[in-house]
Amino acid sequence: MREEGLLAARPSPEDAAFDEGLRPSSLDEFVGQDDLKERLSILVEAARGRGEALDHVLFSGPPGLGKTTLAAIVAQEVGARFRATSGPALERAGDLAAILSNLESGDVMFIDEVHRLPRAVEEILYTAMEDFQLDIVVGKGAGAHSIRLDLPPFTLVGATTRVGRVSPPLRDRFGYVARIDYYRPEELEAIVARSSRLMGIAVSDAARRAIGARSRGTPRIANRLLRRVRDFADVRASGMADEETAHRALEVFEVDAAGLDRVDRAILEAVVHKFDGGPVGLSTLAIAVSEEPQTVEDAYEPFLLQMGFLQRTPRGRVATRLAYEHLGEPIPLAVEQGRLL
Repeated sequence: MREEGLLAARPSPEDAAFDEGLRPSSLDEFVGQDDLKERLSILVEAARGRGEALDHVLFSGPPGLGKTTLAAIVAQEVGARFRATSGPALERAGDLAAILSNLESGDVMFIDEVHRLPRAVEEILYTAMEDFQLDIVVGKGAGAHSIRLDLPPFTLVGATTRVGRVSPPLRDRFGYVARIDYYRPEELEAIVARSSRLMGIAVSDAARRAIGARSRGTPRIANRLLRRVRDFADVRASGMADEETAHRALEVFEVDAAGLDRVDRAILEAVVHKFDGGPVGLSTLAIAVSEEPQTVEDAYEPFLLQMGFLQRTPRGRVATRLAYEHLGEPIPLAVEQGRLL
């Protein structure tokens, strides 16, 4: 059975339970995203001061950056109940209606992957978000009629990795839309330091830097790497995660100095070796590395594009000079002159 890459794989139930225990519970504890935290604190304080429900909020950004954590913190900061679900879980309009009808005044309702809401479910949200009313259709056929129920004021917090797939009518009903960006290495180092304290792990400053530098700008990955370094330190070292132990652990788990795992490198090697640097289409590239096209596009490409290893062109994906340098390959003249783009 082919192994998944360590870094871009979806979180396992064990990962999710582990991350739950490390999540900050207030904006003060949340590391990074300083500008966003400032804006959220203003919104929260204003809503509290007026005694009103917070405006609906939409968080967008790559997986693992803290969208769910920030939604829970928003509920905590306004002193409200936090009710969480996801777009794929709301298959029928009745599923959403059941949740909405049980909300209390001021509650924060969180919908992860809000771009995956079925159309019939999404349409119920329009009047619920705008007018705090719920339209329920009773009966079928010619005898069907609509009943409108009043809802208490509530806050909907949506999260999406693909804000472009959120329909305009839904997106326009969010009072505040925020983009969550990748974290800086020093912020990830601070996150590793906090997590190691909560976990009771002795981690040196140099080891924290090594983990942070390979975490792809993502706290979830930083915590995942910290766990792997802890495992290696317990089994192959003295239990202390120093710089040498961290480097050895990350090497064993195939995470290189640029934060690429085995699948990332397989993608680059396929473009460089199998397709002569590109251009190559997404589906063809996915087949070459035995992954689903959506997995390549959503889980691996964003980081490779951000780091400058790949470029998207109208004709397909192209390996850049940095990709050749990272793989230790000679740089073709066409790449030097930019003729592949």
